[in-house]
Amino acid sequence: MKKYKELMITTIVCLIPMAIGAYFYDQLPAQVPVHWDSAGPNGWASRAFACFGLPGILTGLNLLVQITMENDPKKKNYAPVLKVFFKWLIPVLGFVTMIITIAAGLGQEVAVDMIMPVLLGILLIVCGNYLPKCRQNYTMGIKCPWTLNSEENWNKTHHLAGYLYILEGLWILVVSVTGLPSILIMISLLVMAVVPFGYSFLLYKKGI
Repeated sequence: MKKYKELMITTIVCLIPMAIGAYFYDQLPAQVPVHWDSAGPNGWASRAFACFGLPGILTGLNLLVQITMENDPKKKNYAPVLKVFFKWLIPVLGFVTMIITIAAGLGQEVAVDMIMPVLLGILLIVCGNYLPKCRQNYTMGIKCPWTLNSEENWNKTHHLAGYLYILEGLWILVVSVTGLPSILIMISLLVMAVVPFGYSFLLYKKGI
């Protein structure tokens, strides 16, 4: 039973937005905003999908993540903080997103262009700080043929990725506060994602 306790708790947290959506359902317009850019809402969905469909999808994704992590043959190599981080990432983000969606649907002014980037920046800083402490596994981290083939390659790649994640998190906070174009975040996120893979490949070619 203890083994499934976290699975049950995170699933309940993922389902709470459904209850919130049901409570405010009659007060919401037929279409509610579910996606934003720097200029404001740019994507809408039916209130039924927003209140029940999205939480349902996130609940399914949470179950997939929880089951996958618990059945990873190398789960003992997880950095403890990252294990908690990834297990609660979907429930927390789903809850925050639902609150924002309902508030916006009710006509409340929500600074999504500030809230979400700041949240993303903080998450990346936390993740980057503990990523180097994560040893080889099949679920979290920079998983590619070269990192999984060599422990030294894995360690070096994750040390670099840790620095990149922290820098990216700080950069996102700067862009959010200063009002710089959001496209800069997209470009830097792409660089952050690609560079560790390229670095791992170079290490592999050097025999590491």
